[in-house]
Amino acid sequence: MDLNTDILTQAATIARGLSIDAVHACSSGHLGLPLGATEIGAVLYGHALRHNPEQPRWINRDRFVLSAGHGSMFLYSWLHLSGYDLPLEEIRNFRQLHSITPGHPEYGETPGVEATTGPLGQGVGNGVGMAMAGKMAQRRFNTDKHTIFDHHVVVLAGDGCLQEGVAAEASAFAGHFKLDNLIIIYDSNDVTLDAMARETQSEDTRKRYEAYGFDVQRVDGHDMRAFLAAFEKAKHATSGKPQFIEAKTEIARGIPEVAGTAKGHGEGGAKFADAARRALGLPEETFYVSDEVKAHFAEHKKRLVADYEKWETVYRAWRKENPELAELLDSGLDKKVPADLLDHIDPFPEDAELATRKAGSAVIQPIARAMPLLISGSADLHGSTNNYLQEAGDFKPESPEGRNIRFGIREHGMGAILNGVAYDGIFRPSGATFLVFSDYCRPSIRLAALAGLPVTYIFTHDSVGVGEDGPTHQPVEMVSSLRLMPNLDVIRPADPEETAGAFVAAMERTDGPTLLALTRQNLPNLNSIPVENRRQGARLGAYIARREKGSLTHIILATGSEVQHALAAAEQAGDGVRVVSMPSTSRFDRQPEAYREKVLPSACRKRVAIEAGATGGWYKYTGMDGQVVGIDRFGLSAPGATVMSELGIKPESIVEAVKALN
Repeated sequence: MDLNTDILTQAATIARGLSIDAVHACSSGHLGLPLGATEIGAVLYGHALRHNPEQPRWINRDRFVLSAGHGSMFLYSWLHLSGYDLPLEEIRNFRQLHSITPGHPEYGETPGVEATTGPLGQGVGNGVGMAMAGKMAQRRFNTDKHTIFDHHVVVLAGDGCLQEGVAAEASAFAGHFKLDNLIIIYDSNDVTLDAMARETQSEDTRKRYEAYGFDVQRVDGHDMRAFLAAFEKAKHATSGKPQFIEAKTEIARGIPEVAGTAKGHGEGGAKFADAARRALGLPEETFYVSDEVKAHFAEHKKRLVADYEKWETVYRAWRKENPELAELLDSGLDKKVPADLLDHIDPFPEDAELATRKAGSAVIQPIARAMPLLISGSADLHGSTNNYLQEAGDFKPESPEGRNIRFGIREHGMGAILNGVAYDGIFRPSGATFLVFSDYCRPSIRLAALAGLPVTYIFTHDSVGVGEDGPTHQPVEMVSSLRLMPNLDVIRPADPEETAGAFVAAMERTDGPTLLALTRQNLPNLNSIPVENRRQGARLGAYIARREKGSLTHIILATGSEVQHALAAAEQAGDGVRVVSMPSTSRFDRQPEAYREKVLPSACRKRVAIEAGATGGWYKYTGMDGQVVGIDRFGLSAPGATVMSELGIKPESIVEAVKALN
């Protein structure tokens, strides 16, 4: 079908008007991208994207990710015009309380929003993850007779996105793994927030992306026909490479006073709203949409639905002829987890002395067999993080069915890509690195928590027990700080059996991410505690590891590698001492009050906590009159056991703390 530039030009004008009106109404927001990239939106949503506004989660839709999330009114305008369940009233309520048009796009809030974006560059990484998931889905579910997955992932990014390191990491990954279902559109307007882009960048971005392994085009972003030609060329390329389109645009086009300048990036143009609307030829009526534009998008929606229905016919035939594949796909989309998952993991030998990272390696293998859509990646550390899935193969351009992802030394990119896989919604992503490097991917972890994504982080070398590598690799503050993040479960298991429970807890959680903090050093199997108690205790967050004999006088709380010391100290401290293993504070806090009271009776206020890390968070459980044994300083370079002892992480320190409460 030929591109109707007359009606799409009118639609572009109306989209500009909606953005101006929305930002002007709330005196807040970013006009630059919504006005500058309008013709791109008109071509994508008015002609070129494959999607169905009536089925926003259609599994074979083209995914559109607005990486430059500050330009959210761009997306909201086109979703509204396209016929998504985003009424004009919500456009009027832009950035207002309880609207579905928040300041930056948020996953799950607005139909048609594929990812929570705003932190620049994240959407690029998310798009790469979606593209990787798409390649996996093609190989796992398409058959010679039926193609049910052949969609593209389209990312709109600006200079700010491409300056961020996370975008560079993810783009290099996409080029290396030849994700030819990915199209990055670079809204190249020569402006960043503070100044013209030349003040902070001078590289040739197109050559950079060519070096990454992309096919690269450059086009006038305001020339609809030229942009469509570039987009169609990218969609039908046969080079086996991801695609990069530099679209030259004028930021804040339509507001002459700020167009093409840094002032056009934010709301600086809002004060010129009335004059801009008149210059654009819009009527005095605000939030105006013409009948002609409504009619065009209504007709276009019919074509989109018809295309969807053709696919649906193929899909139904595929399901009928491939019931096992259909069941597998359903299990991924529904986030199903085997009810007996824990039973798939054999108990460890009683004499086992294993680092919890090695226990994790043993645990993840039966889990992977029971959950064939689980994928496991590592930032060039599979040999240390021990999360490689045996007999599952590596993800490669020639073998996209592989379930082990070699991310390279790209922790932040890994985090954003894992989020993209989770947004896509079929595969269960997990990734690994050393815990001390969690700050390299922390923004991605935060967004996973914010968006409620079921991502699992397998982070090893969890304390000063790392030893000789010294303070740079000893994460004394990481566990404590990560526990502060809302909706992130941090689980630090004490032995192999708690590790089994922790991995299962991570798989069972489908409404947010889980971080497993695992040791480098060997830990004893805590055989004084029944296996079932340890496994279930990790899922509950805390449990009684040693019950007092007679009257309860003191409680020692411990987590991870320090539980062994708590148990040893309790034997010395007396019969009235209870030990509580608390591998996950957040999971424990979600338990019913009756269970929490059973484990930590409020009547017993003589409490001591121990952890080889920062102490501040433990006073929530000990009370300010309790004692906390921990490490509020950086570590030392020496053998791990020596460092632990030197910094007071030993039974003797706990006994002294207990005595101090008498």
